[in-house]
Amino acid sequence: MQTRNRLLDDLAKLATNAAGLAQGVRDEAETAIKAQLESLMGEMDVVNREDFDAMAELARKTAERNAELEARLARLEDAFAKLPHHLRHPAQSGTDGDPGGP
Repeated sequence: MQTRNRLLDDLAKLATNAAGLAQGVRDEAETAIKAQLESLMGEMDVVNREDFDAMAELARKTAERNAELEARLARLEDAFAKLPHHLRHPAQSGTDGDPGGP
């Protein structure tokens, strides 16, 4: 009976060690594959997720600022259009375009 229990214990240890070894091999393979993929992606000029997200945020902020500036320009153009004609187009004295005249 002792021999049988010892045999079962040895088999359990062997199975545990084999599982640990298999996990180690799996981890090594995963690391190697990941390194190869990163190298391949670098050669293909593919951006990583962090850089992509940063650029997407920059594009979003730029579009937002552009919309703000377009609205501001529209308000300024509207205000300019409401000015009296003589303020929008001041008369020029002289033919050379110099407001000071000859």
